[in-house]
Amino acid sequence: MARGLSYKAAGVDIDLKERLVPMLRRIARPTLGPQVLGGIGGFGALIGLEGARAMRSPVLVAGTDGVGTKLKIAFLTGRHDTVGIDCVAMCVNDIVCHAARPLFFLDYIATGKLKRAVALALIRGVARGCKLAGMSLVGGETAQMPGFYRPGEYDLAGFAVGLAERAGIPRPTRIRPGDVLVGFASSGLHSNGFSLVRRVLLERARLKLNSRVAELGCTLADELLRPTKIYAAAARALFERFPIRGLANITGGGIVENLPRVLPTGIEAVVRRGSWPVPPIFDLVARLGRVGQAEMDRTFNSGLGMIAVVPPSAADGVAAHLRRLRTPAYLVGEVRRGKRGAVLG
Repeated sequence: MARGLSYKAAGVDIDLKERLVPMLRRIARPTLGPQVLGGIGGFGALIGLEGARAMRSPVLVAGTDGVGTKLKIAFLTGRHDTVGIDCVAMCVNDIVCHAARPLFFLDYIATGKLKRAVALALIRGVARGCKLAGMSLVGGETAQMPGFYRPGEYDLAGFAVGLAERAGIPRPTRIRPGDVLVGFASSGLHSNGFSLVRRVLLERARLKLNSRVAELGCTLADELLRPTKIYAAAARALFERFPIRGLANITGGGIVENLPRVLPTGIEAVVRRGSWPVPPIFDLVARLGRVGQAEMDRTFNSGLGMIAVVPPSAADGVAAHLRRLRTPAYLVGEVRRGKRGAVLG
């Protein structure tokens, strides 16, 4: 007589998941703010909105994103401790463009077979990202899906919610010809364009992840796994001190697709090449892959993780304040009348 099957025999280890919950709760605890009434372990996270009482017209701002094929580098190297930071950054850098103060974050991990060490590394990275963003990690979901993912692979996505004062949310109609563009330095590739990066560097150029690349000053793995910079603290400081008329997160699509999202009809952004230092990883990809400039521009951030639109009188002060916050910043262009879009010249 055939032995009866179990869920574990089918590939789903419920016991391991249950054993992980107290560990995940301990990892998340240092991120929790006083507004969290109930977090990891329940059916839903409970978040108080007492902070909204001081606001005239509070608005919740939500965003979701994933890490993308950068995860392939984590799989190849066995290094899973930084992609959680990327997951937080990809979500929170979007909502802070609306002058939102980040409140809480949830993650979603899906894998074929749950591995304790990998899950803990991922959540520790997410918790570090939440600390950097000043938000609470209040829960998430770990889904075991046997046969759906290749062995050793997983997907990682996140959900961020923040709170903004309605009157303080930037509106494109406030942008005027002559306003100045202030670029925030990126930490490198961030978490975009990795399908092209892998095709160029690993498949065509056949570079080894554990090899040191002289022009990068580190191993290729170190460069590719460098976490996406989280701009939450810098953005909040600017919105509190300066008249920020627009703030664009330069993510997938590069400057040419993301900067126009904050512009009104009839306004064109002119971005001056050479006004900021471009990290060497971008030249490496372009050169080894023979990738044209237009393709680079619409795939990568080119060394600028965010661009603020500010009145000319505030531009120098914004750049100087960002530098004091250890975020290198540059005056990279201006806006003028024209067809809505971004021109790099």
